[in-house]
Amino acid sequence: MQGTEIRLRLLSYNIQTGIAATRPHHYITYTWRHFLPHAETIGNLDNIASLIAPYDVVALQEVDAGSLRTNFINQIQYLAHQAGFPYWHWQTNRDLGKFAQVSLGILSRLEPTEIRGYRLPGAIPGRGALMARFGEGPEALVLFVIHLALGRRSRLRQLAYLTEVINQHRNVILMGDMNCQSSSPEMQKLLANTQLRKPGNGLHTFPSWRPNRHIDHILVSHSLRVTQEAVLQKSLSDHLPMTVEILAPTHLAPGYLQNRPYCIIGPNR
Repeated sequence: MQGTEIRLRLLSYNIQTGIAATRPHHYITYTWRHFLPHAETIGNLDNIASLIAPYDVVALQEVDAGSLRTNFINQIQYLAHQAGFPYWHWQTNRDLGKFAQVSLGILSRLEPTEIRGYRLPGAIPGRGALMARFGEGPEALVLFVIHLALGRRSRLRQLAYLTEVINQHRNVILMGDMNCQSSSPEMQKLLANTQLRKPGNGLHTFPSWRPNRHIDHILVSHSLRVTQEAVLQKSLSDHLPMTVEILAPTHLAPGYLQNRPYCIIGPNR
């Protein structure tokens, strides 16, 4: 298998705890759904599960790990089961007891060799990063899921912290709602100080009903080949999902070939 690659399809999505806020007035009329359960949420989660099912690794932001507002359903676990993902992990960054469990999630068809959570600095606590490692040694594939702060000063601190962590690895994917565009000073500083490649242009993800801002990103290190990046025009949240397809050496995902052989790409293709 030397010289072969696998195609990995990645998706990042801020699902707003399953609330289908797809119009400006929903921020007002749906406010109560951030605190109390609603019957339509499960149906929206099922639609999200259908959307994410074709992908290999999915990064979720603004997902609830089980509280009153979700009828105590862990949304990460629910989506993993509905979409058929064998591996899922979450990190709760804002624990409000029975009222909210604000979390990050990873759903994967590859078995991680390590999962680790990080607490990010900021003026207001409650932001974090969730890391999944695939493979062993310095050539492992290391994926981070993040949801950065609203304020630029906090984002600068958070990205400075993440820069140090990212630079410890060669093959990196950074996914999530960064609350800043690629032209922002904090994003430019991140790209200048890491081996992450600049994202494409025109990939607007927010707001979902009239997208004009590219604040959801999947950033990939130069050691990995990007073959496609796109925004899916699916309004199931106030954000649109961001997708990227990469080609990675087979040794970065041991055991994956047995499950998904059609992902193998020979050295001459």
